[in-house]
Amino acid sequence: MVALELAEVAAGFPLAASFAIAGGFTALREGRRRHALNEAMHELRRPLQVLALSLPENSAAAERLDSSLRMTAAAAARLERTINGEKTIEPPTPVPLRETVTAVVGRWQAVAKLAERSLDLRWEAGESRVSGSEFELGQAVDNLISNAYEHGTGPVRVEVQATAGVLRVAVRDAGSCDSGLPPAGGWGIRGWIGGRARHGHGLRVVRRVAARHGGRFRLRRGERGTEAMLELPLTGAGR
Repeated sequence: MVALELAEVAAGFPLAASFAIAGGFTALREGRRRHALNEAMHELRRPLQVLALSLPENSAAAERLDSSLRMTAAAAARLERTINGEKTIEPPTPVPLRETVTAVVGRWQAVAKLAERSLDLRWEAGESRVSGSEFELGQAVDNLISNAYEHGTGPVRVEVQATAGVLRVAVRDAGSCDSGLPPAGGWGIRGWIGGRARHGHGLRVVRRVAARHGGRFRLRRGERGTEAMLELPLTGAGR
């Protein structure tokens, strides 16, 4: 009996050693991966700093660019915390949605002009507030507008209404034009930055933000166009 137990223990040593070696290799690979990602973040910061320092002063264009850079910096900071295993979710605060949505629409006006498509905001929600993350809520609206320009046609309308304790942000366009195929000559730098070669990420972000804020997201496609609707529970006096 004792001999059998000793044989079982002896047989277990190679397996335990194998697990230890595998764990060591995994930790080494993870450490190298984290180092490479942190180095990439460092390289990302440098051009962002140059862009921030190159902004013209006292102009509407500078204000829009500054807003975009701030959002980029916030996203990069969150990515860096994710890479290093740090907390990424901020404590909820009352977010003034009118300021947030207006800033997002302002950022996309230049894109609308380049695309020769209009972008209009219709606000019917007073001074509504939602409890949560200003960054994430702005990120969600930003992705809805981006999706309308990347995959939709015609004018883009952002309509915001508040009824029965719910804020509804609807982004509408004239319908899908997305073939899923790159244009002749490839996507190019603007297409790569805009993510035209990839699909679905933006709406997944919107769904995640909606869930974190106790709301929901709906996407409807029909003969009259596409409607992307973000619904969020209001807080405080906005209810």
